[in-house]
Amino acid sequence: MVRMTASTGRRVLLAAPRGYCAGVDRAVIAVEKALEQYGAPIYVRHEIVHNKYVVQTLEKKGAIFVEQTAEVPEGAIVMFSAHGVAPVVHEEAAQGKLATIDATCPLVTKVHKEAVRFAQEDFDILLIGHEGHEEVIGTSGEAPDHITLVDGPKDVADVEVRDPSKVVWLSQTTLSVDETMETVDALKEKFPQLISPPSDDICYATQNRQLAVKQMGAEADLVIVVGSRNSSNSKRLVEVAKLAGARDAYLVDFADEIDEAWLEGVTTVGVTSGASVPEVLVEQVLEFLSARGFEDVEIVKAADESITFSLPKELRRDLREEAAALVAERTTEK
Repeated sequence: MVRMTASTGRRVLLAAPRGYCAGVDRAVIAVEKALEQYGAPIYVRHEIVHNKYVVQTLEKKGAIFVEQTAEVPEGAIVMFSAHGVAPVVHEEAAQGKLATIDATCPLVTKVHKEAVRFAQEDFDILLIGHEGHEEVIGTSGEAPDHITLVDGPKDVADVEVRDPSKVVWLSQTTLSVDETMETVDALKEKFPQLISPPSDDICYATQNRQLAVKQMGAEADLVIVVGSRNSSNSKRLVEVAKLAGARDAYLVDFADEIDEAWLEGVTTVGVTSGASVPEVLVEQVLEFLSARGFEDVEIVKAADESITFSLPKELRRDLREEAAALVAERTTEK
């Protein structure tokens, strides 16, 4: 809990909302529930969410993170991360006789379904996102023959489509809202008949966290974003803070990564965290700052969040029995 104190001339602007979004909360709880229900190990393809602390904590509880489905032993349970996977990964799991739990964020699943639908209608799909990101790989795998990746406004000049009257844009859910719209505007200038998705692909949590940072960035000398370096939405918060007027903005996993030199001449520090960051890490940053005179904490509230997602349906089945049955089936086939 944040404690309000008398002003010392130094203050912290604390963003709200911050930290876990509904999709991350669902995915992390899914791993914990699977470990509790089925016992260790539970294999997870890629990091369940992009946060070093979360991954390390789950590893200690018995989760094993792998990069490829082939690394999972026959008959084991594998969970797909919140970022989603391509259909080929589901096929690999079936071929390997693995029981699966799909922890893909429902908002990512929405983008997958949009990609499938537009591909079935023979549209060219311009997917705005960062090359190599797990979410982009998963979405692209839904319709590889129809999807072209557009990694920001700089890519627009090189984009080609078969029919300018049948083209639609979709996006990775964790992008900068402003940069995405800049890319969309450039695409619309090139393809005037470009269709937008039925609803915004950038998730509510990403937008809300960016909005809070915009509000405090104009007042903060320094913004500290708690998040991992492979977290797209966390990195975007650093960019948004600088664009909003903050003199400096830095991304840290833990409080002990803060360089005290950053605080020289600073009277106002903004603090926020990415959508895959547990609150305990933010509390540690606040304690670090408080010990250095930044005791006055003000909340900068941009939105209320009450969205929750139900756990993956697979957790209601007995996956250990299902995995054993799959192995027995393969043995019989041999």
